[in-house]
Amino acid sequence: MSLFRTKSIDALIAASEEPGKRLRRTLGPWSLTALGIGAVIGSGIFTLTGTAAAGKPLHIKSILEATVIDLVLHGSHAGSQLGRPGAGPAITLSFALVAIACLFAGLCYAALASMIPVAGSAYTYAYAILGEIVAWIIGWDLILEYAVSNMSVAVGFSAYLQDLFQNLFGFHLPSQWAFPPFPAVGGPAGWFNVPALLITMLVTWVLVRGVRESAETNTVMVAIKLAAIVIFCVGAAGAIKPGNWHPFAPHGFPGILTGASIVFFTYIGFDSVSTAAEECRHPQRDLPIGIIATLIVCTILYASVSLVLTGIANYQTLNTDSPVADALKALGYNRLRLIVTAGALMGMLSSLLVYQYGQARIWFAMSRDRLLPALFSKVHKQFQTPYVSTWIAGFFVGIPAGIWDIDTFAELSNIGTLFAFVLVSLGVIVLRKKQPERPRSFRVPLVPLFPMISIVCCVVLMMGLPLVTWLRFFGWLAVGLAIYFPFGRKRSTLAGE
Repeated sequence: MSLFRTKSIDALIAASEEPGKRLRRTLGPWSLTALGIGAVIGSGIFTLTGTAAAGKPLHIKSILEATVIDLVLHGSHAGSQLGRPGAGPAITLSFALVAIACLFAGLCYAALASMIPVAGSAYTYAYAILGEIVAWIIGWDLILEYAVSNMSVAVGFSAYLQDLFQNLFGFHLPSQWAFPPFPAVGGPAGWFNVPALLITMLVTWVLVRGVRESAETNTVMVAIKLAAIVIFCVGAAGAIKPGNWHPFAPHGFPGILTGASIVFFTYIGFDSVSTAAEECRHPQRDLPIGIIATLIVCTILYASVSLVLTGIANYQTLNTDSPVADALKALGYNRLRLIVTAGALMGMLSSLLVYQYGQARIWFAMSRDRLLPALFSKVHKQFQTPYVSTWIAGFFVGIPAGIWDIDTFAELSNIGTLFAFVLVSLGVIVLRKKQPERPRSFRVPLVPLFPMISIVCCVVLMMGLPLVTWLRFFGWLAVGLAIYFPFGRKRSTLAGE
């Protein structure tokens, strides 16, 4: 039963106030909302909107590439070519459906974050409610989630940056220093992707300097990309042809659901707000505001972009890597296209900053509980940031991003996030039953109904991921358990209890 030993909420809060382990509380509701928007609104707003509207053919070469749902529906024929219809102009409804599904998970995050205002997000909640082994699993899972997400973002930022330099100045880096030695199939190869490493190190340096400085930098980048989105919506509105919105839902409700499954993963960054709990001035009030405001603002932005995009181009032409830029190019709106490119770059940069911030806080929290070496929980005397874990997290992301084209592993981030959502929702149910008397500044309504809806939505979406993603996920967890049993379990702060 020692595997399921828990650390009391009061003990977690007390540990966060220990001298030398304390983080500076500087964030308010606006900074938290900006962090959430910075994570959620990435380059996906200019890419996945087109894919979800047009749909995509699936050329599944083996059973491993089939999803769990495909295997259930098609059995041994799951390795054949399949196709998934898009939502068409009704992609705006897909975004609304996803927002509703995420809202249930967001309510659970808001409740636990306000009650347990300690760094670590789902890891800390699991430690307090579900037990140490569950906390280790979810902490190890979150390390993978944040790391793989940022490897993909760093690689994408490098590609966009080189394209921008080529368009503006006719300059590009030599291929040896612009591409990884292990590219995707058919992609260009080089010696090392230098821009991917450099941008990661720059973000890491900003994070080490202080959370307030990092939040201010993120706020500026969020403002730039929000301006780019608004300029696109206003500037392209004059080219809308209402005929492109007919039929509005060409594939009916199944198409809307398919679009929802594609765009769901653009929302998963809102959980990063909860990682800032320990650096929030008034967590009981501000964390729920930051999480829910993030979901509302991002839904409006996503729906606006998709409505304009499907109005200026036929949805069937949008299944490209850069549908917004391509649609503007076809209209001859080159200046607006340049603004969109700048917005995409800011989107990726702010996502990189927020996810690196979240990853370092997970490592910091696990180290403070002695599940990882004490080095990871060292706090800088001047900046009051976990500088060692931040630098290690930077190299942990930057070097692989320079060596591999990590996009093929991006779905690992999706399954990790959904798994975290499931455990957080389960934690709300368990805590309400185990400690009903504990004061709650924010309560999830209709427990256990709302958390159960969140769990069901996440499990269904996890079943829509390829079988190979599940195998990689379990492989990563096996590595984590191989570290926990000989090291973390014996050194844990609860080991003597």
